[in-house]
Amino acid sequence: MITLDKELIKKYDKPGPRYTSYPTAPHFTEKFTHGMYIDEIVRTNNPDNKNALSLYFHIPFCDTLCYFCGCNTFITNNSDRVSKYLEYVKEEIDLLSTYIDVERPVAQIHWGGGTPTHLTPEQIRDLKSYINESFNVSENAEQSCEIDPRELTKEHLTALRESGFNRVSLGVQDFNPVVQKAVNRVQPEEITRKVIDWVRELKFESLNLDLIYGLPFQTVDEFEKTVQKIIGISPNRIALFNFAYVPWMKSHMKMIKEETLPGAEEKLDILKMAIEKLTDGGYEFIGMDHFAKPEDDLSKALKSKKLYRNFQGYSTHSGTDLYAFGITGISQHGNVYSQNFKTEKEYYEAIDRGYLPISKGYLLSDDDILRRTVIMKIMCDFELNFASIDECFNINSKEYFSAALKKLQPMLEDNLLTLDEEKLIISEKGRMVIRNIAMCFDGYIERNEDNNKYSKTV
Repeated sequence: MITLDKELIKKYDKPGPRYTSYPTAPHFTEKFTHGMYIDEIVRTNNPDNKNALSLYFHIPFCDTLCYFCGCNTFITNNSDRVSKYLEYVKEEIDLLSTYIDVERPVAQIHWGGGTPTHLTPEQIRDLKSYINESFNVSENAEQSCEIDPRELTKEHLTALRESGFNRVSLGVQDFNPVVQKAVNRVQPEEITRKVIDWVRELKFESLNLDLIYGLPFQTVDEFEKTVQKIIGISPNRIALFNFAYVPWMKSHMKMIKEETLPGAEEKLDILKMAIEKLTDGGYEFIGMDHFAKPEDDLSKALKSKKLYRNFQGYSTHSGTDLYAFGITGISQHGNVYSQNFKTEKEYYEAIDRGYLPISKGYLLSDDDILRRTVIMKIMCDFELNFASIDECFNINSKEYFSAALKKLQPMLEDNLLTLDEEKLIISEKGRMVIRNIAMCFDGYIERNEDNNKYSKTV
């Protein structure tokens, strides 16, 4: 069972990247051109590339605004606006299909948002049918969709299931109605339970539930009631997210009064309680904010060192080339990252001109690729084999990362890791501050080239 050392967390709780990529998204630049992106697509679509595809579709629309939300969303009930967006997503699929080998197998599809189930059942079927016709979706592909119980009908779930989706992720945040009202997401427990019953009736293979700690009016005792109910519901996976209060970045968060948020000490107590209850309740701590049952694919991937991390968080599909569609979608393949435009106007204008709607991106250097590998090993394997890195990159990693190894000394003294000539191994306690450990190997931080504002590491 994982336990949380509060004093240790206080010591290491400082802003830092989540490392869904390296370099991180704030380093993406408009100097990365459409031509550079096309060149990398062509380079990575050759007969020697055996990587499967992972496809992400961003559906940005929501019915109401949740005050805690950090996603790129549009609040609308304009059906024409939604229909227009979906037609342009199809056009983006067509544009990309002229450059990539569409016979490459698709191992993973994810719809995120916003709220993908803001679409009607008919729109869900139509878009998914277009995707299935445009790509070679593997029979056993992992196909997941984020859903919102508040505007969901059983017909929505039926449309998802019959279209090939086998996993759903559902936001609960907190069952406490006082907290729900404070964040403008009133979602009665009975509605959530009804939707979960539908999910199981329709035989989706996996259910993930999202919780958030640090929301207004949360207390240890009250949030424990939610955690115990979630354990009783018994989803396959649970995400326990830290509420990052960043009103200077997301102006709608100003609707949450700072004085209603739990203090730093109580927030740590809430986190400690939740971790101990979840792990005592049969869930394995995967890393950062992910928990899964022992028989879940995430747990198996962790044990077999096949866990992976991308812009959707921890994943079981390492080695895939990720292509993202829709506004703000981030793609990752070969040596590049690219991000789509953030506004409908820019997104539509690019597609109308026959361009993939790339607003910015990043072409990785050799040092970036090396450090990305090291950081992902730390974040996913919770260990680093120096000989393996030496062989892969033809370097002496102990010399190359001498500055990083010096930074690890306080963590070594705090029993967050062990370090010898062969390996760096993160302890159970160290996994709680895994971002801090990874930051020691971040070249941009080391060179003082990272002035970005990140959320705190715990």
